[in-house]
Amino acid sequence: MKESKKKLHEETLSVREQTPRGAEREHSTPIFMTSSFVFESAEQARAMFAEELPGNIYTRFSNPNTDEFVRKMAALEHLEDGFATASGMSAIFTSMAALLKSGDHVVCARSVFGSTHQILTQIFPRWGIDFTYVDIADQYNWQKAFKPNTKMLFLETPSNPALDIIDLEYVGKICKQANVLLNVDNCFCTPVLQKPADFGADIVIHSATKYIDGQGRALGGVILARKDLMKEIRFFARHTGPALSPFNAWLFSKSLETLEIRMQRHSENALRIAEKLQGHAEIEKVIYPFLPDHPGYALAKRQMSAGGGIVTIIVKGGIDRGRRFLDNLEMLSHTANLGDTRTIATHPASTTHSKLTDAERAAVGILPGMVRISVGIENMDDVLADIEQALKASV
Repeated sequence: MKESKKKLHEETLSVREQTPRGAEREHSTPIFMTSSFVFESAEQARAMFAEELPGNIYTRFSNPNTDEFVRKMAALEHLEDGFATASGMSAIFTSMAALLKSGDHVVCARSVFGSTHQILTQIFPRWGIDFTYVDIADQYNWQKAFKPNTKMLFLETPSNPALDIIDLEYVGKICKQANVLLNVDNCFCTPVLQKPADFGADIVIHSATKYIDGQGRALGGVILARKDLMKEIRFFARHTGPALSPFNAWLFSKSLETLEIRMQRHSENALRIAEKLQGHAEIEKVIYPFLPDHPGYALAKRQMSAGGGIVTIIVKGGIDRGRRFLDNLEMLSHTANLGDTRTIATHPASTTHSKLTDAERAAVGILPGMVRISVGIENMDDVLADIEQALKASV
């Protein structure tokens, strides 16, 4: 069979892009479970280590499975290159630490994942890296936070778990004007629903653990960026070792084959859940980007192709009611993950964002009765029935 030279649609590329077939003529990419690769000569070994020749040396550097996964992700995100990491947090940390040095300054949207907050507030200060939080409500004035030593702006949109929407086009413009790197966590949308690079992002990161895998099986992350930035990121990663395992890379690459179909179903189901729960007597508020009453509705419609799979609700009765609601769920999973085929409910204030102070949680809209629902691909009548009975039982 001839190799096609035609430029493929992204849905096809997600399925058809793979490592060149070997001597066994395999149809599906095999798992390259090897720590190292054999050299044909001493000269080849020297040239590869000197980066004069391409090729695999050691799986901490590269591996056919991680390379295939990265090629797919880079193409889907409209970026040139990437590096696959052992977790989403290692992707976030590596994408920052590789490009920052003592004396640099980072601007960060205040509403970010709890562990990202810990990197900025607890780890980077030890290295002389400063940061400034900016509020999403004031996003059209973020350039006022830039300093002469500002190197990077980091954000996630929609935010976790408040689902705030940030104007990527505007932020991309102000970063370009100020020569500041724009680093976007695109975990909640995946490249199927949103492509930050099209709006000016220099770096895009993912926790592949979430929607990329899609079934709660494996940890992983990926960093995508321009080639010049990836040269520095790859050097840092090569010598600090956050590499993804070949098995997990194989799993993620296979999962990309169904990503578009899954994201469509997640989004359709989440919108239905959000619409059904609006106005419920036991719920104070329903938050979903594609609900018309969401403050960022028009912006979300402009930069996202669908609303995503996360619905956030605020149950009446505060933190105690929120916990009782979770304890009374019968089918929904109560676990610290999202992006699964199975619907998951989590209480952010006591779990994912528990390390923040009460004031810090309030500043990013994480209220005591807030429950994050990662909507799966089950029949939504079953999901709604479980939510309804848990709300009644928790009164």
